[in-house]
Amino acid sequence: MKIVTFGCRINTYESALIQQTLGEMPGLIIVNTCAVTAEAERQCRQTIRRLKKENPSHRIIVTGCAAQLHPEVYAAMPEVDRVLGNREKLDKASLLAADPMMVGDIEHTPFSIPVVTDFDGRTRAFIQVQQGCDHACTFCVVHAVRGHNKGVPVEQVLCQMRTLMTKGYQEFVVTGIDVTSYPDGFSALIECILTELPDIRRLRLGSLDPKGVDDHLIDLFGRYPALLGHMHLSVQAGDNLILKRMGRRHTREDVLALVQKLRTVRPDMVFGADLIAGFPTETPEQFEQTMALVREAELTLLHVFPFSVRPGTPSAKMPMVPVADRKKRAEQLRALGKARLATYLKEQVGQTDTVLIEEDGQGFNTHYIKTKLTTTAAPGTIVRVRNKGTEGDELVAET
Repeated sequence: MKIVTFGCRINTYESALIQQTLGEMPGLIIVNTCAVTAEAERQCRQTIRRLKKENPSHRIIVTGCAAQLHPEVYAAMPEVDRVLGNREKLDKASLLAADPMMVGDIEHTPFSIPVVTDFDGRTRAFIQVQQGCDHACTFCVVHAVRGHNKGVPVEQVLCQMRTLMTKGYQEFVVTGIDVTSYPDGFSALIECILTELPDIRRLRLGSLDPKGVDDHLIDLFGRYPALLGHMHLSVQAGDNLILKRMGRRHTREDVLALVQKLRTVRPDMVFGADLIAGFPTETPEQFEQTMALVREAELTLLHVFPFSVRPGTPSAKMPMVPVADRKKRAEQLRALGKARLATYLKEQVGQTDTVLIEEDGQGFNTHYIKTKLTTTAAPGTIVRVRNKGTEGDELVAET
Protein backbone atom coordinates (compact mmCIF):
# COMPACT_ATOMS: atom_id res chain seq x y z
CA MET A 1 0.00 0.00 0.00
CA LYS A 2 1.15 3.50 -0.83
CA ILE A 3 -0.05 6.64 0.98
CA VAL A 4 0.51 10.04 -0.62
CA THR A 5 0.07 12.91 1.83
CA PHE A 6 -0.58 16.57 1.09
CA GLY A 7 -0.84 19.52 3.47
CA CYS A 8 -0.35 19.92 7.18
CA ARG A 9 1.14 17.88 10.00
CA ILE A 10 -2.32 16.68 10.96
CA ASN A 11 -2.54 14.91 7.61
CA THR A 12 0.92 13.44 8.24
CA TYR A 13 -0.33 12.11 11.57
CA GLU A 14 -3.50 10.72 10.06
CA SER A 15 -1.63 9.06 7.21
CA ALA A 16 0.51 7.28 9.80
CA LEU A 17 -2.70 6.17 11.50
CA ILE A 18 -4.10 4.81 8.22
CA GLN A 19 -0.87 2.87 7.66
CA GLN A 20 -1.05 1.52 11.21
CA THR A 21 -4.71 0.56 10.79
CA LEU A 22 -4.48 -1.20 7.42
CA GLY A 23 -0.93 -2.55 7.39
CA GLU A 24 0.17 -3.89 4.03
CA MET A 25 -2.50 -3.93 1.34
CA PRO A 26 -0.89 -4.49 -2.07
CA GLY A 27 -2.46 -2.76 -5.02
CA LEU A 28 -3.92 0.11 -3.01
CA ILE A 29 -3.03 3.81 -3.14
CA ILE A 30 -4.50 6.29 -0.67
CA VAL A 31 -4.26 10.02 -1.42
CA ASN A 32 -4.71 12.17 1.70
CA THR A 33 -5.61 15.57 0.25
CA CYS A 34 -5.40 19.21 1.32
CA ALA A 35 -7.87 22.03 0.64
CA VAL A 36 -6.05 25.04 2.08
CA THR A 37 -5.85 26.68 -1.38
CA ALA A 38 -7.21 26.10 -4.86
CA GLU A 39 -3.64 25.37 -5.95
CA ALA A 40 -3.35 22.64 -3.32
CA GLU A 41 -6.48 20.98 -4.70
CA ARG A 42 -5.16 21.28 -8.26
CA GLN A 43 -1.95 19.54 -7.24
CA CYS A 44 -3.96 16.77 -5.57
CA ARG A 45 -5.97 16.12 -8.74
CA GLN A 46 -2.83 16.22 -10.87
CA THR A 47 -1.13 13.70 -8.59
CA ILE A 48 -4.14 11.36 -8.68
CA ARG A 49 -4.02 11.29 -12.48
CA ARG A 50 -0.28 10.66 -12.48
CA LEU A 51 -0.54 7.87 -9.90
CA LYS A 52 -3.18 6.07 -11.95
CA LYS A 53 -1.15 6.42 -15.11
CA GLU A 54 1.90 4.94 -13.38
CA ASN A 55 -0.13 2.25 -11.56
CA PRO A 56 -3.05 1.35 -13.85
CA SER A 57 -3.99 -1.81 -11.93
CA HIS A 58 -4.06 -0.15 -8.49
CA ARG A 59 -7.19 1.02 -6.68
CA ILE A 60 -7.13 4.65 -5.57
CA ILE A 61 -8.90 5.94 -2.46
CA VAL A 62 -9.07 9.72 -2.05
CA THR A 63 -9.59 11.18 1.41
CA GLY A 64 -8.62 14.27 3.44
CA CYS A 65 -9.85 17.85 3.44
CA ALA A 66 -10.36 18.27 -0.32
CA ALA A 67 -12.41 15.06 -0.38
CA GLN A 68 -14.44 16.30 2.58
CA LEU A 69 -15.04 19.69 0.94
CA HIS A 70 -15.71 18.55 -2.66
CA PRO A 71 -16.46 14.80 -2.61
CA GLU A 72 -18.39 14.92 -5.87
CA VAL A 73 -15.37 16.33 -7.74
CA TYR A 74 -13.15 13.41 -6.77
CA ALA A 75 -15.89 10.81 -7.17
CA ALA A 76 -16.29 11.97 -10.76
CA MET A 77 -12.63 11.40 -11.60
CA PRO A 78 -12.27 8.14 -13.58
CA GLU A 79 -9.01 7.39 -11.76
CA VAL A 80 -10.70 7.31 -8.33
CA ASP A 81 -12.30 4.17 -6.91
CA ARG A 82 -13.49 5.49 -3.55
CA VAL A 83 -13.86 8.80 -1.69
CA LEU A 84 -13.71 8.98 2.12
CA GLY A 85 -14.25 11.96 4.43
CA ASN A 86 -12.01 13.09 7.27
CA ARG A 87 -13.94 11.11 9.87
CA GLU A 88 -14.21 7.97 7.75
CA LYS A 89 -10.47 7.78 7.03
CA LEU A 90 -9.88 7.21 10.75
CA ASP A 91 -12.36 4.31 10.92
CA LYS A 92 -11.16 0.83 9.93
CA ALA A 93 -14.61 -0.37 8.89
CA SER A 94 -15.00 2.61 6.54
CA LEU A 95 -11.52 2.11 5.11
CA LEU A 96 -12.34 -1.53 4.31
CA ALA A 97 -15.91 -0.96 3.08
CA ALA A 98 -16.90 -1.11 -0.59
CA ASP A 99 -19.08 2.00 -0.80
CA PRO A 100 -17.75 4.31 -3.53
CA MET A 101 -18.39 7.43 -1.41
CA MET A 102 -18.47 7.72 2.38
CA VAL A 103 -18.31 11.36 3.47
CA GLY A 104 -20.22 12.13 6.64
CA ASP A 105 -21.23 15.36 8.37
CA ILE A 106 -18.01 16.54 10.01
CA GLU A 107 -19.79 19.36 11.84
CA HIS A 108 -22.12 17.41 14.10
CA THR A 109 -20.62 13.93 14.23
CA PRO A 110 -18.23 13.53 17.17
CA PHE A 111 -15.21 11.31 16.78
CA SER A 112 -12.14 10.61 18.84
CA ILE A 113 -8.55 11.20 17.75
CA PRO A 114 -6.89 7.76 17.61
CA VAL A 115 -3.33 7.15 18.77
CA VAL A 116 -0.41 6.53 16.43
CA THR A 117 2.25 4.34 18.03
CA ASP A 118 4.86 4.49 15.27
CA PHE A 119 5.89 6.79 12.43
CA ASP A 120 7.57 4.49 9.95
CA GLY A 121 10.47 6.18 8.18
CA ARG A 122 10.37 9.32 10.33
CA THR A 123 12.76 10.38 13.08
CA ARG A 124 10.37 12.78 14.83
CA ALA A 125 6.97 11.88 16.21
CA PHE A 126 3.85 13.97 15.71
CA ILE A 127 1.45 14.22 18.63
CA GLN A 128 -2.02 15.39 17.65
CA VAL A 129 -3.65 16.92 20.72
CA GLN A 130 -6.48 18.88 19.12
CA GLN A 131 -8.82 18.84 16.13
CA GLY A 132 -11.15 21.38 14.51
CA CYS A 133 -11.55 25.14 14.88
CA ASP A 134 -14.19 27.45 16.37
CA HIS A 135 -12.84 30.67 14.88
CA ALA A 136 -14.11 32.30 11.71
CA CYS A 137 -11.29 33.51 9.46
CA THR A 138 -12.94 34.89 6.35
CA PHE A 139 -10.62 33.07 3.92
CA CYS A 140 -10.64 29.64 5.52
CA VAL A 141 -12.56 26.39 4.93
CA VAL A 142 -11.00 24.47 7.83
CA HIS A 143 -14.16 24.67 9.92
CA ALA A 144 -16.12 23.03 7.11
CA VAL A 145 -13.68 20.13 6.74
CA ARG A 146 -12.53 19.62 10.34
CA GLY A 147 -15.51 20.61 12.49
CA HIS A 148 -15.54 22.14 15.96
CA ASN A 149 -12.65 22.38 18.39
CA LYS A 150 -12.02 19.22 20.42
CA GLY A 151 -9.05 17.85 22.30
CA VAL A 152 -7.31 14.63 23.29
CA PRO A 153 -7.36 13.83 27.03
CA VAL A 154 -4.08 14.73 28.74
CA GLU A 155 -3.47 11.15 29.90
CA GLN A 156 -3.86 9.87 26.35
CA VAL A 157 -1.24 12.38 25.17
CA LEU A 158 1.19 11.33 27.90
CA CYS A 159 0.59 7.62 27.31
CA GLN A 160 1.22 7.99 23.58
CA MET A 161 4.43 9.92 24.16
CA ARG A 162 5.71 7.39 26.70
CA THR A 163 5.11 4.59 24.19
CA LEU A 164 6.94 6.47 21.45
CA MET A 165 9.84 7.30 23.78
CA THR A 166 10.34 3.58 24.44
CA LYS A 167 10.63 3.13 20.66
CA GLY A 168 13.50 5.60 20.52
CA TYR A 169 11.84 8.81 19.38
CA GLN A 170 13.67 11.83 20.80
CA GLU A 171 11.81 14.73 19.22
CA PHE A 172 8.07 15.31 19.46
CA VAL A 173 5.95 17.83 17.56
CA VAL A 174 2.74 18.84 19.36
CA THR A 175 0.21 19.71 16.70
CA GLY A 176 -3.46 20.37 15.94
CA ILE A 177 -5.67 22.36 13.60
CA ASP A 178 -5.91 25.27 16.09
CA VAL A 179 -3.60 23.89 18.76
CA THR A 180 -3.59 26.87 21.15
CA SER A 181 -7.37 26.36 21.53
CA TYR A 182 -6.77 22.98 23.20
CA PRO A 183 -9.89 22.73 25.41
CA ASP A 184 -8.09 22.01 28.69
CA GLY A 185 -5.54 24.79 28.24
CA PHE A 186 -2.63 24.55 25.82
CA SER A 187 0.03 26.02 28.09
CA ALA A 188 -1.06 23.75 30.94
CA LEU A 189 -0.77 20.76 28.60
CA ILE A 190 2.76 21.71 27.53
CA GLU A 191 3.85 22.18 31.15
CA CYS A 192 2.32 18.81 32.04
CA ILE A 193 4.29 17.12 29.25
CA LEU A 194 7.54 18.75 30.35
CA THR A 195 7.08 17.89 34.03
CA GLU A 196 5.63 14.40 33.64
CA LEU A 197 8.17 13.38 30.98
CA PRO A 198 11.43 14.90 32.27
CA ASP A 199 13.56 12.67 29.99
CA ILE A 200 12.14 14.15 26.81
CA ARG A 201 14.99 15.54 24.69
CA ARG A 202 13.21 17.84 22.26
CA LEU A 203 9.67 19.24 22.19
CA ARG A 204 8.57 21.32 19.21
CA LEU A 205 5.25 23.11 18.73
CA GLY A 206 3.21 23.21 15.54
CA SER A 207 1.88 26.40 13.95
CA LEU A 208 0.43 28.73 16.60
CA ASP A 209 -2.20 31.47 16.58
CA PRO A 210 -0.39 34.57 17.96
CA LYS A 211 -3.41 35.43 20.09
CA GLY A 212 -3.27 31.98 21.70
CA VAL A 213 0.31 32.32 22.99
CA ASP A 214 -0.08 33.48 26.58
CA ASP A 215 2.42 34.54 29.27
CA HIS A 216 2.33 31.04 30.78
CA LEU A 217 3.63 29.51 27.55
CA ILE A 218 6.25 32.24 27.18
CA ASP A 219 7.45 31.48 30.71
CA LEU A 220 7.84 27.78 29.80
CA PHE A 221 10.19 28.72 26.95
CA GLY A 222 12.36 30.45 29.51
CA ARG A 223 12.39 27.54 31.96
CA TYR A 224 12.60 24.39 29.81
CA PRO A 225 15.48 23.95 27.31
CA ALA A 226 13.71 20.88 25.88
CA LEU A 227 11.08 23.28 24.48
CA LEU A 228 12.93 24.17 21.31
CA GLY A 229 13.66 27.79 20.39
CA HIS A 230 11.55 27.91 17.24
CA MET A 231 7.97 29.10 16.83
CA HIS A 232 5.88 29.25 13.67
CA LEU A 233 3.10 31.81 13.85
CA SER A 234 -0.08 32.12 11.80
CA VAL A 235 0.48 35.84 11.12
CA GLN A 236 -1.12 36.13 7.63
CA ALA A 237 -0.71 39.93 7.23
CA GLY A 238 0.96 42.99 8.70
CA ASP A 239 -1.78 45.57 8.25
CA ASN A 240 -4.42 45.88 10.96
CA LEU A 241 -7.34 46.62 8.63
CA ILE A 242 -6.49 43.61 6.46
CA LEU A 243 -6.16 41.45 9.59
CA LYS A 244 -9.62 42.64 10.67
CA ARG A 245 -11.07 41.79 7.25
CA MET A 246 -9.41 38.39 7.49
CA GLY A 247 -11.22 37.78 10.76
CA ARG A 248 -7.93 37.35 12.63
CA ARG A 249 -7.85 37.96 16.38
CA HIS A 250 -4.44 39.66 16.55
CA THR A 251 -2.94 42.96 15.39
CA ARG A 252 0.55 43.72 14.06
CA GLU A 253 1.32 45.22 17.49
CA ASP A 254 0.39 41.89 19.11
CA VAL A 255 2.91 40.07 16.90
CA LEU A 256 5.69 42.55 17.69
CA ALA A 257 4.99 42.36 21.42
CA LEU A 258 4.93 38.56 21.34
CA VAL A 259 8.27 38.12 19.60
CA GLN A 260 9.83 40.67 21.96
CA LYS A 261 8.54 38.83 25.04
CA LEU A 262 9.78 35.48 23.75
CA ARG A 263 13.22 36.86 22.87
CA THR A 264 13.47 38.25 26.40
CA VAL A 265 13.27 34.73 27.87
CA ARG A 266 14.93 32.96 24.90
CA PRO A 267 17.26 35.40 23.05
CA ASP A 268 18.07 32.89 20.28
CA MET A 269 14.41 32.33 19.38
CA VAL A 270 13.73 31.91 15.65
CA PHE A 271 10.32 32.73 14.21
CA GLY A 272 8.51 31.50 11.14
CA ALA A 273 5.22 32.79 9.78
CA ASP A 274 2.40 32.01 7.39
CA LEU A 275 1.62 35.03 5.19
CA ILE A 276 -1.07 35.66 2.56
CA ALA A 277 -0.19 38.05 -0.26
CA GLY A 278 -2.91 39.99 -2.08
CA PHE A 279 -5.86 39.44 0.25
CA PRO A 280 -9.02 41.12 -1.13
CA THR A 281 -8.95 44.96 -0.82
CA GLU A 282 -5.21 44.94 0.04
CA THR A 283 -3.57 48.10 -1.30
CA PRO A 284 0.14 48.42 -2.15
CA GLU A 285 0.58 50.42 1.05
CA GLN A 286 -1.08 47.72 3.15
CA PHE A 287 1.11 45.09 1.54
CA GLU A 288 4.17 47.16 2.48
CA GLN A 289 2.99 46.93 6.08
CA THR A 290 3.35 43.14 5.83
CA MET A 291 6.85 43.52 4.38
CA ALA A 292 7.70 45.92 7.20
CA LEU A 293 6.38 43.52 9.83
CA VAL A 294 8.68 40.76 8.55
CA ARG A 295 11.64 43.11 9.05
CA GLU A 296 10.53 44.57 12.39
CA ALA A 297 9.68 41.20 13.94
CA GLU A 298 12.76 39.63 12.32
CA LEU A 299 10.78 36.73 10.93
CA THR A 300 13.11 34.16 9.40
CA LEU A 301 11.19 31.19 7.99
CA LEU A 302 8.30 32.33 5.79
CA HIS A 303 5.49 30.27 4.27
CA VAL A 304 3.98 32.59 1.64
CA PHE A 305 0.74 32.01 -0.27
CA PRO A 306 -0.88 34.27 -2.87
CA PHE A 307 -4.52 34.69 -1.87
CA SER A 308 -6.65 31.81 -3.12
CA VAL A 309 -10.41 32.23 -3.45
CA ARG A 310 -12.36 29.62 -1.49
CA PRO A 311 -15.97 29.64 -2.75
CA GLY A 312 -18.49 30.06 0.03
CA THR A 313 -16.19 32.00 2.34
CA PRO A 314 -16.84 35.69 3.20
CA SER A 315 -13.59 36.78 1.52
CA ALA A 316 -14.82 35.37 -1.81
CA LYS A 317 -17.37 38.21 -1.92
CA MET A 318 -14.81 40.98 -1.30
CA PRO A 319 -13.20 43.13 -4.04
CA MET A 320 -10.32 41.11 -5.46
CA VAL A 321 -6.70 42.08 -5.98
CA PRO A 322 -5.71 41.13 -9.57
CA VAL A 323 -4.13 37.68 -9.75
CA ALA A 324 -0.95 39.08 -11.29
CA ASP A 325 -0.55 41.47 -8.34
CA ARG A 326 -1.12 38.65 -5.86
CA LYS A 327 1.61 36.59 -7.49
CA LYS A 328 4.00 39.56 -7.66
CA ARG A 329 3.49 40.36 -3.98
CA ALA A 330 4.01 36.72 -3.05
CA GLU A 331 7.29 36.75 -4.98
CA GLN A 332 8.38 39.90 -3.13
CA LEU A 333 7.61 38.31 0.24
CA ARG A 334 9.44 35.12 -0.69
CA ALA A 335 12.46 37.15 -1.82
CA LEU A 336 12.45 39.02 1.49
CA GLY A 337 12.17 35.73 3.36
CA LYS A 338 15.06 34.27 1.39
CA ALA A 339 17.21 37.31 2.20
CA ARG A 340 16.25 37.19 5.88
CA LEU A 341 17.14 33.50 6.05
CA ALA A 342 20.48 34.05 4.27
CA THR A 343 21.40 36.75 6.79
CA TYR A 344 20.47 34.51 9.70
CA LEU A 345 22.46 31.56 8.34
CA LYS A 346 25.61 33.69 7.99
CA GLU A 347 25.21 34.80 11.60
CA GLN A 348 25.14 31.16 12.70
CA VAL A 349 28.50 30.20 11.19
CA GLY A 350 30.83 29.36 14.06
CA GLN A 351 27.97 28.71 16.50
CA THR A 352 27.18 25.34 18.08
CA ASP A 353 23.82 23.60 18.16
CA THR A 354 22.26 20.13 18.21
CA VAL A 355 20.78 18.38 15.18
CA LEU A 356 18.30 15.52 14.94
CA ILE A 357 19.70 13.41 12.10
CA GLU A 358 17.10 12.26 9.58
CA GLU A 359 18.84 10.76 6.56
CA ASP A 360 21.87 11.19 4.32
CA GLY A 361 23.75 12.96 7.11
CA GLN A 362 21.33 15.85 7.43
CA GLY A 363 18.55 16.97 9.72
CA PHE A 364 17.12 19.96 11.56
CA ASN A 365 18.72 21.89 14.39
CA THR A 366 16.88 23.24 17.43
CA HIS A 367 15.75 26.31 15.47
CA TYR A 368 14.32 24.22 12.62
CA ILE A 369 17.12 25.11 10.24
CA LYS A 370 18.08 22.33 7.86
CA THR A 371 21.66 21.30 8.58
CA LYS A 372 23.99 19.11 6.51
CA LEU A 373 26.83 17.29 8.27
CA THR A 374 30.31 16.87 6.86
CA THR A 375 30.60 13.71 8.95
CA THR A 376 28.32 10.70 9.31
CA ALA A 377 25.75 10.09 12.03
CA ALA A 378 22.96 7.55 12.44
CA PRO A 379 19.38 8.61 11.63
CA GLY A 380 17.34 9.26 14.76
CA THR A 381 20.31 10.39 16.84
CA ILE A 382 20.83 13.89 18.22
CA VAL A 383 24.37 15.19 17.73
CA ARG A 384 26.13 18.35 18.81
CA VAL A 385 27.58 20.27 15.87
CA ARG A 386 29.55 23.38 15.01
CA ASN A 387 28.32 25.33 12.00
CA LYS A 388 31.09 25.67 9.44
CA GLY A 389 29.31 27.40 6.57
CA THR A 390 26.17 27.65 4.46
CA GLU A 391 24.88 26.00 1.32
CA GLY A 392 21.73 27.45 -0.20
CA ASP A 393 19.11 27.58 2.55
CA GLU A 394 21.01 25.11 4.76
CA LEU A 395 23.79 25.18 7.31
CA VAL A 396 26.86 22.98 6.87
CA ALA A 397 28.21 21.64 10.15
CA GLU A 398 30.64 19.18 11.64
CA THR A 399 30.40 17.09 14.80
